[in-house]
Amino acid sequence: MTTPSIDAHVRLDVHPHHSSAVTAVLTGSQAHIAHAALEAGNWSAVGNSTLVLARIDHEEPYWAEWAAEQLAADGITVEITPKLREAMDEEWTWANYPMHWCTRSEIRQVSDDAQKIHDDIRHGHLLIHAHAHDGHTTVAVGTYLHRNGKSVYLHGENHLRQVADIFDSPAAALVAFEKAHGAAMRPGPAPLTDTEQDTAQARTSFGPPTARAESSRPEPETVPAYAADAGNHDALLETFLEDHRDWQKWRTWSDDTTHAIHEDQTLRIEHVHETQARETAWTIAAYESPVSDRMWVLTASGATPAPVMRELLNQLADGDGLDTAIGTPVDEKMVTAATQPLSDAGWKHTVDGRWIRWTSPGGDAGIRFDAFTAQHPSQNLATWTVWAGSDPDSPIWTVTASPHTPSSLLADLTENLAHGIGTRKTPKTSRRIATTTTVPPGLPRVYKHQPVGRSL
Repeated sequence: MTTPSIDAHVRLDVHPHHSSAVTAVLTGSQAHIAHAALEAGNWSAVGNSTLVLARIDHEEPYWAEWAAEQLAADGITVEITPKLREAMDEEWTWANYPMHWCTRSEIRQVSDDAQKIHDDIRHGHLLIHAHAHDGHTTVAVGTYLHRNGKSVYLHGENHLRQVADIFDSPAAALVAFEKAHGAAMRPGPAPLTDTEQDTAQARTSFGPPTARAESSRPEPETVPAYAADAGNHDALLETFLEDHRDWQKWRTWSDDTTHAIHEDQTLRIEHVHETQARETAWTIAAYESPVSDRMWVLTASGATPAPVMRELLNQLADGDGLDTAIGTPVDEKMVTAATQPLSDAGWKHTVDGRWIRWTSPGGDAGIRFDAFTAQHPSQNLATWTVWAGSDPDSPIWTVTASPHTPSSLLADLTENLAHGIGTRKTPKTSRRIATTTTVPPGLPRVYKHQPVGRSL
């Protein structure tokens, strides 16, 4: 069956001012048909005869080529400029993409799913009730006002945003979200990211980007170590192992956990990848001999700041903890030695029954010592708890240590809390990097009457 010819011409080109965005200029007596088809495909009108495709995943050239095929199949003539054709044929990948196991097509699928979430929020189909920062990225909770009306927990930003959990009602979703992120929870949607702002501007204007009064993301600021960003814990462990060859590593068959063991096999590290901010991501344990019971154990949650985690690893490498014979019962002298840096730095010291506490001058971090569990060392209970956040009962991150944890290791930890510094900044999105073009031009520069099976 011959495809009917339509008097419409679509010229596709790169946006003059916005990276990766694509423009479509329409001419012909039936240009309105092409206009309707492109709008249905998520293109935005910026004039009577001009539309723009702007996406948060920077996949506009790919979807513009797909749209060109659909228009051509309907009998509409499509012209692609050489510059856009070059972008369509370009092979590229995301720098430092967190889901490194994905193929290029799978990465595109993840990005397209994130784009659909973004569009649902933008068009008012997905109402965001609250958001928070979990120490790594932005999380949010919302409810769909169409489809099945389910509530969702969203994790990530821009092209990495995903539905991480589904709830039957807004109430159930908000209760779970508040339980996980109570201290950091804020009402409504998060501020637009730089990518979302650029994309929104490209959809409404052919002109150059306007200067922002202030960035949606703060510049790096110097903060106490306990308030710093968590950074990349996987990279911290890799650097530690590269610098200390007396440690060997192996990864579980499921690829979700890495174990590092000192050459004398009495000190071991377990790092669980892809954990939530408050879940245990690190477990460090010491043994009197390779086959003995555990003498002491220290844990750290997923949002533990990079300066704190790095210092703990460095102290292990320097020998704090290797001499497991120093694991003697906790007494007043040991507690004083472990917390002296806090006292010197003016942290508030209080005693409340079985609990002895040290709190930072700003009240945003602290250490709690449990005198009762200290008298039961064989159980390896959490005698020491380090926390940071606005509320010790709902902390952003925690480090716990059992009774026999060496006082020298604890003193190094408290020294870092009292005087260490780090940086805090909400992470930017990943960059995309072009590689050598390996895909030959798959479509001619002018499409006309080329039937394909997909619908726009």
